Amino acid sequence: MSAPSLDPVLSRIDSDISAATERLLELLRIPSISTDPAYKGDCETAADWLVADLASIGVNASKRPTPGHPMVVGHAGPKGEGVPHVLFYGHYDVQPVDPLNLWDKPPFAPELQETPKGTVIRGRGSSDDKGQLMTFVEACRAWKAIHGELPCRITFFFEGEEESGSPSLVPYMKENADELKADIALICDTGLFGEETPAIVTMLRGLLGEELTVKAASKDLHSGMYGGIAMNPIRALSNVIAQLHDETGRITVPGFYDGVPELSDELKAQWAGLGFDASHFLGEVGLSVPAGEDSVTPLEMIWSRPTCEVNGIWGGYTGEGFKTVLPAEAHAKISFRLVGQQDPLAIRESFRAYVRSLLPADVEVEFKGHGASQAGQMETSDPAFEKARAALSDEWPQPAAFVGCGGSIPIAGHFQKILDMNAMLIGFGKDDDQLHSPNEKYDLNSFHKGIRSWARVLDALSR
Repeated sequence: MSAPSLDPVLSRIDSDISAATERLLELLRIPSISTDPAYKGDCETAADWLVADLASIGVNASKRPTPGHPMVVGHAGPKGEGVPHVLFYGHYDVQPVDPLNLWDKPPFAPELQETPKGTVIRGRGSSDDKGQLMTFVEACRAWKAIHGELPCRITFFFEGEEESGSPSLVPYMKENADELKADIALICDTGLFGEETPAIVTMLRGLLGEELTVKAASKDLHSGMYGGIAMNPIRALSNVIAQLHDETGRITVPGFYDGVPELSDELKAQWAGLGFDASHFLGEVGLSVPAGEDSVTPLEMIWSRPTCEVNGIWGGYTGEGFKTVLPAEAHAKISFRLVGQQDPLAIRESFRAYVRSLLPADVEVEFKGHGASQAGQMETSDPAFEKARAALSDEWPQPAAFVGCGGSIPIAGHFQKILDMNAMLIGFGKDDDQLHSPNEKYDLNSFHKGIRSWARVLDALSR
């Protein structure tokens, strides 16, 4: 049942959805591509737009300079002893639009389009992350219009560099920790499970990247003269890669599974109830059989188990025609997705030692690291998580679930480590939103119900 104070807010959202959509389209017209210096002025424009829009609903907002693109920070809502305080994070920058020829319409001329699955908002940034960001702002707008005040104290924190590696984020958070600190952080940069099941992401995998260069002879060799007697570095590298997994799919790097947690029975039951169809999931990309550890379920493979994957391998002659050569070098890029308390730096050292132990005589290896970040695990014992899950369940056809995320969202870890805040990741995107790709879209239903969802969550968290 909706609380009396919530019902008129939800009605206001429904009656204002056309105007809310127009506001989103206006923001989407700003080409705020953060990675391209040619769009620096547009990123400034997007930040100014958000400052003005927040101010229109009574938020004390301002644009904050950084060495890169500005932050937008705002504060609103009641203060006082015992008043809940939440921080909402989103990002206003977007990905580049290349290849432009694959777009059906100009990426920064957003519009509503009818599709066989319903109306969508088409345009760059519609799902990642402007549409998601505005679901929260519009929920606050409706609260303010009906009650004259927000249901709790809110800090708005919008970044302009998420799509270009967030170089200014950590320094800014450290320098302004006192201002940004709240009871909990809310992040809207994730999605639904399937079409109509809301999700709260409680697990984020970390990431470790390693590049290997395996060397043997001092120069490329003629395979007729040296084949058989000289060690081929591609052969040595292939042997290393082949031994990174055993016959059951487990990763063989010594100590790799230290810190990998076991799932609770409650979470296993929630995931089982989601009805995930691995055959359909793999079938959409032309595959059929899960290739991970054979002792865990497919969802666990994606959300709660670590991985080791070869992302690239090269060496020798790869041009047109044929060249009978033993190359002097072979290369590979290997990434590890990490979970729980796995230590990326310890795994890096163990992996490098393991690779060296597998190399034959006359072969050397050089390593280059490509980042190392730990996994994020949210403290779901915080009552806010169950409150939010119940609120989301009231809005959507299917009950909300605590889920994992196969990817990495560093901001959640930054909130934990820098501000000592738990983070709750709630989003309304769908798997077919074509994030980072041509013809990006956001379902109008996701936008509408996302606004209603945040109104419900704010109501629940304010109690």
